[in-house]
Amino acid sequence: MLVLNCSTKLLILEKMLKTCFPESFKVYGAVMNINRGNPFQKEVVLDSWPDFKAVITRRQREAEVDNLDHYTNAYAVFYKDVRAYRQLLEECDVFNWDQVFQIQGLQSELYDVSKVVANSKQLNVKLTSFKAVCFSPVSTLPDASFLKGPSPRLTYLSVADADLLNRTWSRGGNEQCLRYIANLIACFPSVCVRDEKGNPVSWSITDQFATMCHGYTLPEHRRKGYSRLVALTLARKLQSRGFPSQGNVLDDNTASISLLKSLHAEFLPCRFHRLILTPATLSGQSHL
Repeated sequence: MLVLNCSTKLLILEKMLKTCFPESFKVYGAVMNINRGNPFQKEVVLDSWPDFKAVITRRQREAEVDNLDHYTNAYAVFYKDVRAYRQLLEECDVFNWDQVFQIQGLQSELYDVSKVVANSKQLNVKLTSFKAVCFSPVSTLPDASFLKGPSPRLTYLSVADADLLNRTWSRGGNEQCLRYIANLIACFPSVCVRDEKGNPVSWSITDQFATMCHGYTLPEHRRKGYSRLVALTLARKLQSRGFPSQGNVLDDNTASISLLKSLHAEFLPCRFHRLILTPATLSGQSHL
């Protein structure tokens, strides 16, 4: 195991990962954020350098830890040789097996290999699999002319909006998610439409892997074009900063799939896999 903390080598790694799209998207997004101030306190672990076969991003060991916060305790994985990834899994100090955490990646062997090692350590593994998507370049600002007058208006989220997002997210509704969303809003790009009272009615945020997520419009404000405007605006904002505008969508989320198709988003050949791993000792305490 090697922790890569040289700024020059991290920039080289970023360029190397770019040649491995789309499977490297999650690790690439995390490395880009590390190279741009590292607001989420991440670090990179590899099997070797420069000819690596597996690379993992994780929270820095000195970062504040909540062992029940699988939102923040998140690892992204990309490998050229799955055996190298398994070797990193089996090393004692790469993963923190005493906490609830998640592993993200876009490669098909990720679940099976992770599950074998996790089960040997008495951890339960919950898999959720998504369609992976990427937006085409958004060369011009989306048309917002239908937003008449001072409201509704297109803007961005503030940390004060975190409670609303926590209550409306299918993965939310708990203290850890509230804190996580507040940190995402504080650290990364977001877009929202606000009503005449200044309250968000449609929004999307960016996560620690530079993934567009939690795209949501309040039910009473749907079918007004807000979701389309928010998605395109956030995609363009990410692209303007050099990030790929990528996201994930569940197979049964027909409304979001229809929206993405109308936006000519590319549905990638690989799938996004999110694994949530829970130690037996914490199984009754975590929010999954």
